[in-house]
Amino acid sequence: METKLSSATREVVIGDGLPTILIGERINPTGKKKMTAALEAGDLEVIRREAIAQIEAGADILDVNVATAIVDEVTMLPKVVQVVMDTVDVPLCLDSSNPEALEAALKVYKGKPLVNSVTGQEDTLRRILPLIKEYKAAVIGMTVDDDGIPNDVDRRVAIAHKIVERAEKLGIPREDIIIDCVTMTVGADARSALVTIETIRKVKDELGINVTLGASNVSFGLPNRDLINTTFLAIAIAAGMNCPVINAAKVRPTVLATDLILARDKNALRYIKAQRQAK
Repeated sequence: METKLSSATREVVIGDGLPTILIGERINPTGKKKMTAALEAGDLEVIRREAIAQIEAGADILDVNVATAIVDEVTMLPKVVQVVMDTVDVPLCLDSSNPEALEAALKVYKGKPLVNSVTGQEDTLRRILPLIKEYKAAVIGMTVDDDGIPNDVDRRVAIAHKIVERAEKLGIPREDIIIDCVTMTVGADARSALVTIETIRKVKDELGINVTLGASNVSFGLPNRDLINTTFLAIAIAAGMNCPVINAAKVRPTVLATDLILARDKNALRYIKAQRQAK
């Protein structure tokens, strides 16, 4: 099962047995006062700098989110997408729950993007999946429904089945659906990461599709978050997750080492190259 995404000039392939693909999460104003202020002022230079920094850190795809309390997403999301496309050549993940903003961004996008995301909620399935079909994009489906985030594996897997079934009924191919098995902090529930890991395994076994996570959520509220994040990430990759949404600068060495151990780096070429560049 291969999910192929593209910019105007570059293709990225997500699939089992291939190197883990990193979706850079940093173009997102949540918790970032400077970026929020810049977006609200219409100053997009901070976006350019962040896009370049993420590519230099090893991101393969960039997530683009502009949602703030003041910004008009319908106007701003396509502007930011255009700025990022003019700055770097990797595929983009258009991150918005606003169908009008997504369509505005899809209209200007050159290539095949990823859309983040739909859920098992009827409203998102009904409003966003037709856009995925019309613009021939790929989509992330989160294992969340109208009752919230399930705390057991079978309910999350059932939501994944629902999303895939609804998408396929519209003619969206299964390879263009990526499931987010959802990460919760182990600080609030010690079993939350285990539920996520087992959900990944069952989604892979039953649906065969690619899997993503907002992996850094696992450590929210805890000290030494980087240690928890990288440990969890390695376990999730081994379970079948192959395209996390993450800060590439913090995790790429762990991802390269994990791919090496899982025989996804022939002759250790990627790992050795990265180590030489780091010196």
